[in-house]
Amino acid sequence: MPKSQDAATDRAHFPTNRTQPLAELVLRAPTVEHQRAPFGIGEPTPRLSWVIETAPPQWRQGRAELELQTTDGTKTYTIEGEQSVLIEWPFAPLRSRERARIRVRVWDIGPNSAASRWSPATEIEAGLLTPDDWSAEAIGASWQEDHESMRRPALLRSNFRADSIVASARLYITAHGLYEAELNGEPVSSDTLAPGWTSYHNRLRYFTYDVTGHIRSGENTLGLWLADGWFRGRLGFHGGHINLYGDETAVMAQLEVTFTDGTILRHGTDTKTWQCAPSPIISSGLLEGEHHDAQLGFHGWSLPGFDATAWSSVDPRKIDLSQLVAPDGPPVRCTEELQPLEITHKPDGRIILDFGQNVVGRIRIIARGQTGQEITLRHAEVLDREGELCTRPLRGAYSVDRYVIGGEAEEIWEPRFTIHGFRYVEISGWGQRPVTGNVAARIIHTDMLRTGWFECSDPLLNRLHENVVWSMRGNFVDLPTDCPNRDERLGWTGDIQVFAPTASFLYDCAGLLSSWLKDVAAEQHQDGTVPWFVPEIPGGEQWTPARPGAGWGDAAVLVPWSLYQNFADSGLVQQQYTSARAWTDLVHRLAGPSHVWDQSYQLGDWLDPSAPPDDPARGLTDPNLVATAYYARSAATVADMARLLNTPETQKLAERAEAARAGFRRRYLTGHGTLSSDSQAAYAIAIAFELFDAKEMEAAGKRLAELVHEADVHLTTGFLGTPVLLDALTQTGHVELAMQLLQQRTVPSWIYPVTMGATTIWERWDSMLPNGDVNPGDMTSFNHFSFGSVADWMHRTIAGLRPIAPGWQQIIYRPGLESGLRHASASHETPYGLASINWRRSLKNVDVNVRVPVGVAGFLERPDGTREPLTAGRHTFNWPTPVAGHSS
Repeated sequence: MPKSQDAATDRAHFPTNRTQPLAELVLRAPTVEHQRAPFGIGEPTPRLSWVIETAPPQWRQGRAELELQTTDGTKTYTIEGEQSVLIEWPFAPLRSRERARIRVRVWDIGPNSAASRWSPATEIEAGLLTPDDWSAEAIGASWQEDHESMRRPALLRSNFRADSIVASARLYITAHGLYEAELNGEPVSSDTLAPGWTSYHNRLRYFTYDVTGHIRSGENTLGLWLADGWFRGRLGFHGGHINLYGDETAVMAQLEVTFTDGTILRHGTDTKTWQCAPSPIISSGLLEGEHHDAQLGFHGWSLPGFDATAWSSVDPRKIDLSQLVAPDGPPVRCTEELQPLEITHKPDGRIILDFGQNVVGRIRIIARGQTGQEITLRHAEVLDREGELCTRPLRGAYSVDRYVIGGEAEEIWEPRFTIHGFRYVEISGWGQRPVTGNVAARIIHTDMLRTGWFECSDPLLNRLHENVVWSMRGNFVDLPTDCPNRDERLGWTGDIQVFAPTASFLYDCAGLLSSWLKDVAAEQHQDGTVPWFVPEIPGGEQWTPARPGAGWGDAAVLVPWSLYQNFADSGLVQQQYTSARAWTDLVHRLAGPSHVWDQSYQLGDWLDPSAPPDDPARGLTDPNLVATAYYARSAATVADMARLLNTPETQKLAERAEAARAGFRRRYLTGHGTLSSDSQAAYAIAIAFELFDAKEMEAAGKRLAELVHEADVHLTTGFLGTPVLLDALTQTGHVELAMQLLQQRTVPSWIYPVTMGATTIWERWDSMLPNGDVNPGDMTSFNHFSFGSVADWMHRTIAGLRPIAPGWQQIIYRPGLESGLRHASASHETPYGLASINWRRSLKNVDVNVRVPVGVAGFLERPDGTREPLTAGRHTFNWPTPVAGHSS
């Protein structure tokens, strides 16, 4: 346990005159939980981490000192040992609204070690931690609405006075629906689509904003936009569903202004001082798009002095304060803007814009024209062979935005409460004004920190990797979705189950996925069934009510375990353990005494290339084999979780895992390394899940390689077989074949879409056919990250950056020379700092550069398999080029 001292005791324990601080030791500011900005956090005892950026050779942390400054004074704590990741909070719990500054310094191992300098300080502020902290009331529009049609978003406003000097001001806000807040005519943040989509019956986020700079002396106005969003807007396929969580929108906002004299003004939403009016947005839906009539706007409506005598009073609403939670991760924001690369003018006046990249977001226009003139924006991911928008894959997602000019000399407009998946936009009603400089695509997703990079000598592989990154960006909009384009956009559990290792390398998605996993547990059925998608909504006969499905339900186990491997977050494992255990208990019951799961509806190796366009589950591989393999894998993983958490049932769960593995082998092994289902997916899954004995692996790998050759070095796998295919080949000694498979250019392959101009990962291997036609299947998306899980193999095997301990505490650096490439590199911001490898070969030599973070044990693995330990820092190696492989 940490040892506590007050500041005086600390000075005695660590005399400052003994040794000067080591200049070579450079620390970053501590991080708090998985928060980039620990502001308005919901954890009274948040865990702390720190990164030692540079240190002297052979340096190792022996102890650390944390210093916390609050209004109560300064406290310090000493933590013995090397740990620096997700350290339990050693101080008194934070109180609601409490602010603190925390910094750290470290010492080497040994009695005479020198201290580092203090790190920069991190500012922490708690949000409203209890329901009693809320005094605001939930309110909404008072006019009558047709609950069966699209409804008009509302504007709500209220005035207040600030007659003293402002020291600080905070706005706490949540909604049933989506909100945007303005103070004195200015947005309070760049967030959008807040408070996001959670399991509203169980959890509702509130956000905290620093609005100190927005408060004026004297009269002030707080204004709110309120729209349907996910709460009551249309969701899902088969025509969609409305009012799933309620048929009335609501907002609750609480402004707290602290003055320099110590007095506090609280101004919250209520039914006495607030007024409402229909906004200039005629309608707005996430699937439909937004219709904005600027003629109906209220100029200066969120400014003091606005005449609101014609506005109506508001009605009370209900929001359950016990369901309010602070965010676990960053908000959704615009992170980038793109200009159109090509502009095509049609004879009838329409303009088609190509932004050169399939993106998720919306269009911002700078418009000028006659009052009442309407500009229409239609969106699509691809064009048909006639050069027109191909909207058939959108199904019921109309993705049309309309803007009616209000008469200003120049009007800047962007939809507020919708997003679209698109590369192409058709504009009607634009007139003769130039498009260049007046139209931009705004890229919108959860504002995660980028943490992983890859590059190599093959430009097609580089484009493939970029496609993976773009698909992740487009589908991580508050939760991990399957596609951003059509009438679906749901948190499919199977998709993120296979993609989680790639996702956690590319971006710090721990906060977003931790939040989503809480919803997985909340939405999990009483018998342990995990819905196909979370949050769960009606999905038609195939999906509702949810049935236990292998690979999808296993997300309850495998996603938290994958995050643990990357972030070393045992707290997340503890958080999700009950959910994971409930899922495996259910499958254990379904498998019965035979330990074979063969009595349930299964998707199997969904969307393998042999499956008919209208029946993606009818592929080459026995779905019951896949289900039983997943049963064995999740059973083993839950046993590992129990072992990590030191639970009493560890031995029982380990025995269950062995029984599940034995059940698979009895039913599906037909000989030495052979399976009853003779497919690439069957062998890849069984190899990767360690369902063959060691003596059988060579034969199994040989058969897998034969199946790849029989397919003319093409893959025949779908959603579940593809993520493990190259690893299974690599693991059994066929890495060169794995590389040939990765670089295959004809359909089905990863590179085929790249040759067809893809800028994101496709849902189907042939979402676009070689002749340029869109796949005739009803289910076709051009932005779907599942097959992008191959990037994880690229990072580990081509570049050669591979963790072998949770949280990257041990890393193997092994240049992927078998790839035949001339060079490759990868880097990842681990919990301990940046790790990287960069290798390049010529005809004579291989040059390798690696970076090992402080606190990590690194190992260089040479082509002959020998390993040598690496200390923290940068290392350079050179050896003769092996005679093997091919060049690209």
